[in-house]
Amino acid sequence: MKISVVSKKLWCVHKQLLLCLAPLVFLPLLFTLPEKEGKCLYVVILMATFWCTEALPLAVTAMLPVCLFPTLGILPAKKVCPQYFIETNFLFLSGLVMASSIEEWGLHRRIALKVLSIVGVKPAWLILGMMITSSFLSMWLSNTATTAMMLPIANAILESLFGDLETLKQKCKSPEDHDSAAINGQTSLKLHSLPSEPSEKQTLSMDGMDAAEPADMRTAEEIRSESEYQLKVWKGFLICIPYAASIGGTATLTGTAPNLILIGQLKSYFPDCDLINFGSWFAFAFPLMLLFLFLGWIWISFLYGGLNTRLCFTKHDYRAQAEARAKALIKEDYRKLGPMNFAEGAISFFFILFAVLLFTRDPKFVTGWSVFFKKGYVSDAVTGVIIVSILFFFPSQKPSLSWWFDPQAVNTPYVPLLSWKKAQDSVPWNIILLLGGGFAMAKACEESGLASWIGGHLQPLAEVPPAVAVMLITAFLACFTEFASNTATIIIFLPVIAELAIRVSVNPLYFMIPATVGCSYAFMLPVSTPPNSIAFASGHLMVKDMVKTGFIMNILGILSVSLAMNTWGVAMFNLSSYPEWAHSSNTTAVIPNVHFSSMKTTNATL
Repeated sequence: MKISVVSKKLWCVHKQLLLCLAPLVFLPLLFTLPEKEGKCLYVVILMATFWCTEALPLAVTAMLPVCLFPTLGILPAKKVCPQYFIETNFLFLSGLVMASSIEEWGLHRRIALKVLSIVGVKPAWLILGMMITSSFLSMWLSNTATTAMMLPIANAILESLFGDLETLKQKCKSPEDHDSAAINGQTSLKLHSLPSEPSEKQTLSMDGMDAAEPADMRTAEEIRSESEYQLKVWKGFLICIPYAASIGGTATLTGTAPNLILIGQLKSYFPDCDLINFGSWFAFAFPLMLLFLFLGWIWISFLYGGLNTRLCFTKHDYRAQAEARAKALIKEDYRKLGPMNFAEGAISFFFILFAVLLFTRDPKFVTGWSVFFKKGYVSDAVTGVIIVSILFFFPSQKPSLSWWFDPQAVNTPYVPLLSWKKAQDSVPWNIILLLGGGFAMAKACEESGLASWIGGHLQPLAEVPPAVAVMLITAFLACFTEFASNTATIIIFLPVIAELAIRVSVNPLYFMIPATVGCSYAFMLPVSTPPNSIAFASGHLMVKDMVKTGFIMNILGILSVSLAMNTWGVAMFNLSSYPEWAHSSNTTAVIPNVHFSSMKTTNATL
């Protein structure tokens, strides 16, 4: 049998082979390391392998601690199982339920069209509008849902600006026309996969076809040159949406799973640390998001032809006519939404109340409303669950007192703002299991002594200045998460990073926060994140487009995080000193023969 045939057959069963061979390959760890640390490291590496290769579904791998930790004698089941639905998971669940109610009544679509009508229709301004809208929505919705909702709107606007994409590619005489056409034939379904946005692109496109096309008096060379420019702008539109969604998710604790992993592991490793909550995280991460979003907009607009003199001066030419059509299209579609109904108004009110209460519970820089309750009893999870519980009984139609006294009134069934069936269908339960698996792994690393053992072997890194270490940590995790789930990445590395901070006597938040944010900066490959995959599935982007754009985006992200940590981050979280809440963990984790001669130098550098 030929080698090529054998290799193809092996590839067909590579996941099954990996499931069988990986436990055998890592078996020496059980015999070469201290007993409990070796067993824990065996499970951690096994889970990391399954997560990175997806030999098992991510959620199934996340449940392995339930069977492996008790059977190997690492952690009893009564300590493992509660980790799968701790307080942090309830905060995440409340954010997902709120997001499903916003999608149910189409409030996100109204927000998107309103922002686009405000920023204008010149390519650079439209890219900015797309990025602002996507980032804002992804602060509350999932990054994937935001991308899937925004792409049909972007495609409809682009078609009104530049016409049909296939015609545009023919005018450019691009060599990949046929390949792109083959891909486009199967992507429209993906772009309309969200239940709340099934016909948006079709509606917008039909409206755009009503306008008569003006006679084109340009030469063939002018048409070709203009078409190449338009194709570049089209790519810029499509690539900015998933990038902005990933950036926006970092601004709130509920915006992306790694942020919640940070909170859960902080409570596990440093129970006395109460510096990070919804309000304090937002105060730190929102300015960082704005900075990175602005830098990203400059780069994408520069790379894809949006930055030019047309931003400042009005010209009456062929482009101006296309921009006028796009502007009319956006306004018409917004007009069709009609005035905001009672349900949209109610969802807006509860959404704002949800954000305000979470932000003001205990923002640290001012006294929050939590002082009216017993200290330590009311958390962000309590706040979130209270608000979203109201959605299940608050009416979606305006109550009328006259209805009770009018025998002729129609007896319509009572419809709340959100039904449990809708919430149940919208919540990604696999992510909740993934969070639980991460918390269980962190608990085992702590109690088995694995984190301390690893930290003892990271002592040489104490010689690296902390400011440089922040950049290295962010860069490493941003690169690693290009090939693995961002949630799995932070689950694997955050305990190690926390132990490293203890070993070098640096405030643990100084290393853990940039690591968490860096895990969301996956821009270079289509497989890096679901938003990247959705944009790539449109068939209009190539891998080289994402690599070229994403490489600089990663650098900009690393620099932005480093700037944030060493400026307002230091002031907000008092990162320049080693905190009292880390001392208790330090004293239990220290190995006697490890020396900390460089601690004073390290703190001086900070």
